[in-house]
Amino acid sequence: MWDFRVGGALAMMARTMPFIVLRIAVYFGIAVGYVLLTGTGAGIGYGVGGFGDEGFQANTTLWGGVMGFGLFGAIMYWAREYILYIVKAGHIAVLVELIDGKPMPDGKSQISHATTVVKERFAQASVLFAIDQLVKGVIGAITGLVRGILTILPIPGAQQLSGILHAFLRVAVGFIDEIILAYAIRTGATNPWGSAREALVLYGQNYRVMLKNAAWLAIIVYLLSFLVFLVMLAPAALVVYVMPGAWAAGGFVFALLFAWSVKAALLEPFAIACLMQVFFKTIEGQQPDPQWDARLEQMSGKFRKLKARAMGASGSAGPRSDSDVQPA
Repeated sequence: MWDFRVGGALAMMARTMPFIVLRIAVYFGIAVGYVLLTGTGAGIGYGVGGFGDEGFQANTTLWGGVMGFGLFGAIMYWAREYILYIVKAGHIAVLVELIDGKPMPDGKSQISHATTVVKERFAQASVLFAIDQLVKGVIGAITGLVRGILTILPIPGAQQLSGILHAFLRVAVGFIDEIILAYAIRTGATNPWGSAREALVLYGQNYRVMLKNAAWLAIIVYLLSFLVFLVMLAPAALVVYVMPGAWAAGGFVFALLFAWSVKAALLEPFAIACLMQVFFKTIEGQQPDPQWDARLEQMSGKFRKLKARAMGASGSAGPRSDSDVQPA
């Protein structure tokens, strides 16, 4: 059915408890931040609406809440690359060392040690973020290839089925970009662009195994997230009740936020630990296939961009194919 060990993934999470606590603090803090700024905006709108009738006050309360929500969303947009750098990549670094059986250094916290490892591989947060965005684009191209194969099969309703499959695969591959980053950390690469390129080729030549396991994990994670959402509806409705003007849609939105925070803090690291087991076991003893390197170069502009940066960084990073040869 799937190739990962649930017990092993949970044990790895337990051994990285400092990062689990950090993730809970960060992601629940984000959810609370959304609630506070939305409530503050709604309160300001409610006060401004006091100068008009009830309908005017209801509208200003609503728009105040929307503006507060949007303001905090803009703040988080700019903070996302630092969250990736400090929280996600740091947690991956520790998980990689645990999966290889390496002990944590004495006299140094997990978070401090992981930050040092990440800085050795990715000198700046912007570099890690840029690689992450390119990797997501290439993975999207691979899922598009799977959809294309299904479309040309002589199956009734294949066109509609391919659309549903593509939407599901986009959810499923949401965890895989972090596995590509784990490969760079595990191999000790000094050229992160070249390492990401090599990992993507290895992922491409094993896409059936990886997509199968990612799909199972997507089902598990989003089913649990939905259950958390249902549980969170009651306390979220209470929060909305105490807000001025009682924003009707707020309970639904806040429940989604708290479900997202549980997913990001607890369920995502579980999925990543599972996929790391599968990826590292699957690629053991393999070399990047030049044919897959050429195929990815042909199908994805972002892979070509990643490849150009890898070649510019070291001149010979990653697998080579005939397409690597450029005219003088």
